[in-house]
Amino acid sequence: MSAKPEYYDVIRKPVITEKATMASESGAVVFEVAIDSNKPQIKEAVEALFGVKVKAVNTTITKGKAKRFRGQMGKRKDVKKAYVTLEEGNTIDVTTGL
Repeated sequence: MSAKPEYYDVIRKPVITEKATMASESGAVVFEVAIDSNKPQIKEAVEALFGVKVKAVNTTITKGKAKRFRGQMGKRKDVKKAYVTLEEGNTIDVTTGL
């Protein structure tokens, strides 16, 4: 299956944190995704890019923090994360990279 370029627009990068590692123990993988993407798009992109079957997709939007930059107040961008639960027997090794 060939990966269409727009799949890489939907899925930005894998999230590798302590919480994401704990989720991977229960068969879930966490990705940073485009803020305007929806669950069916995310499911289609993951299945096409990694060749796995997706059971469920849960999303969360983390609001960007207000931070100081050279004395000026700025705001980090909002980030959307997708918790992708895979069917039994399917795995994605995010440590090797896309």
